[in-house]
Amino acid sequence: MADHQESSITLPSDPASVPTARRYVADLLTGWGLPGEAETADTVRLIVSELATNAVQHTFGQSPTFTVEVRLEREERLRVGVTDSHPRWPQRLPAAVQQDNGRGMVIIRSLTAECGGRLSITPTPDGGKTVWIALPWTVPADRSGRN
Repeated sequence: MADHQESSITLPSDPASVPTARRYVADLLTGWGLPGEAETADTVRLIVSELATNAVQHTFGQSPTFTVEVRLEREERLRVGVTDSHPRWPQRLPAAVQQDNGRGMVIIRSLTAECGGRLSITPTPDGGKTVWIALPWTVPADRSGRN
């Protein structure tokens, strides 16, 4: 496998694009050797769903598209980023806030930390942002997904 693999997809900023983003990343990771039933695969699918949902819901129609970028660096680290062109960065809500929505970043941070990863946000040249997660790349020794 190459030292660095990278792929991306740009989708319309529409709720129907969220499952497309999730499937795209799941298929890509399977192609890179991570079994679809692996716990890491489930975690990444959920994180991608949350990031894509945020890109659609919280840009208030001001970002016509969002981009999902996936990088595998030296078979050691997986990076997934979702970019939109809206200038507003995700807001961290206090745990005591009782709302029906706004929990996406809490979920993303928690899942990322549980996997030994980290979350970061970087500005884009056009005034938007990319929300990145970086996780250790772990493929089960037995390719069937069982350890």
